[in-house]
Amino acid sequence: MLGMSESSDRFRDNVMDLNRIRIIQGGMGIHMSSWKLAKAVSLKGQLGVVSGTAIDAVVARKLQLGDLDGNIRRALEHCPLKGVAQRVKERFYVEGGKDAGAPFKDLGSWSLPMTRARIELMIAANFVEVYLAREGHDGPIGINYLEKIQLPALPSLFGAMLAGVHVVLMGAGVPAAIPEILDLLAAGKEASMVIGVEANAALDVPAAIVRLDPSEYADGVLPVLQRPRFIGIVSSDTIARSLEKRAPGGVDGYVIEHHTAGGHNAPPRRDRTVQDDVAIAYGPKDNPDFEKIRRIGKPYWLGGGYASPEGLARALSEGATGIQVGTPFAYSNESEMNPELKSEVIRQVLAGTVRVETSFDASPTGYPFKLVQMEGHHLVTDSIEPRHRVCDMGYLRTAYRKDDGSIGWRCGAEPVASYVAKGGKEEETRNKVCLCNGLMSVVGLGQVRKGVVELPVLTSGDELVRVGRFVKQGQSGYSASDVIDYILG
Repeated sequence: MLGMSESSDRFRDNVMDLNRIRIIQGGMGIHMSSWKLAKAVSLKGQLGVVSGTAIDAVVARKLQLGDLDGNIRRALEHCPLKGVAQRVKERFYVEGGKDAGAPFKDLGSWSLPMTRARIELMIAANFVEVYLAREGHDGPIGINYLEKIQLPALPSLFGAMLAGVHVVLMGAGVPAAIPEILDLLAAGKEASMVIGVEANAALDVPAAIVRLDPSEYADGVLPVLQRPRFIGIVSSDTIARSLEKRAPGGVDGYVIEHHTAGGHNAPPRRDRTVQDDVAIAYGPKDNPDFEKIRRIGKPYWLGGGYASPEGLARALSEGATGIQVGTPFAYSNESEMNPELKSEVIRQVLAGTVRVETSFDASPTGYPFKLVQMEGHHLVTDSIEPRHRVCDMGYLRTAYRKDDGSIGWRCGAEPVASYVAKGGKEEETRNKVCLCNGLMSVVGLGQVRKGVVELPVLTSGDELVRVGRFVKQGQSGYSASDVIDYILG
């Protein structure tokens, strides 16, 4: 194996590497795109991507489960920030694992000011995931983040760069600040980021800013960091051109994600209306103008419904470098989805009893969100009553200014009375679901409340109903390699 810095240099020095990538594996969160899946894709010569969403909670909970395969502890031993790694291990590792009926430790929600302990956990967790994805080979590895989740961004990027991540991908907003942050962290300098806060019309207060100085977490001399490539995930040519103007020279490429992709989608560009009792959500205006994207002059990949030889050919004919593929990898053997849930979904796909719906209500972010519905499985209900209303992870909370000028946090999935008391509107809580807790349950890390494990919330793209094509006769599953071989044909 090449040393990590040597491998990173080789990837970056070959300017054609990014242009040769035909398949970018979607960075599906939470932990669906784990290091195991990313490594499997990278070993096939494509861009394997780990999810950075809530990775601090993932690593903390796996340590509490005993880290039975020892992978996390082995990775922590290689973390150049020895003090950070040791403190994280001491805080969360439980020899043999916690009792099955005991809850995981409550990390609390991200808030300002950020505690050093939480920052250290985020740095270490991102290092661990990227290190394990890169271990034993020199293929390209990326990490995916959501611009919407801002507070963890700086320590997350720092931790991933410590492990030599090759590419950072970010969507769910316009991440114009990220390229400069990558430049600063690579130079070992302090980086800062303005946090979005809902304004209070009665107040004139300074912007909320978070900062991270890498030297404050180093044990002695700060390791030399390489600046990873940056790929923006956008839904339209308009956003791509906006990002290009706001971060000149800092964006290395784009993923143009269609609203048929899983997880959160961009909202429709036209108002939702009702015609013949049918809600009209998306239309021609939501399709990107590929000619305008080509004029940007950067490589780009198309995501959402392209996971086939025909889809790849269609993308290439539009001038794309390749495609982003998510849902087929989510149900591969290497993904972290709970094996029983994964098998049941595949069985029902083959039986034709699965459907994917776009909900305009479920996500507390207000963005459309894809939900999987199956016969006999109450993954997400039409009513939130069977689910416990809670916001104890807080990644999707919104910051707002209180009347005294301080910053408060609220989430449409928290108890209604609490949300309203914080100045929110009751209608903004209707049918909202705690995605943080629900998505953790999908990967077997659901919180235990009074002996009951949180229900999973399963999201997939429209491609889900077609993943049966990867299952060979006589088998019940398939590998990430099968997906790539099928698409590349």
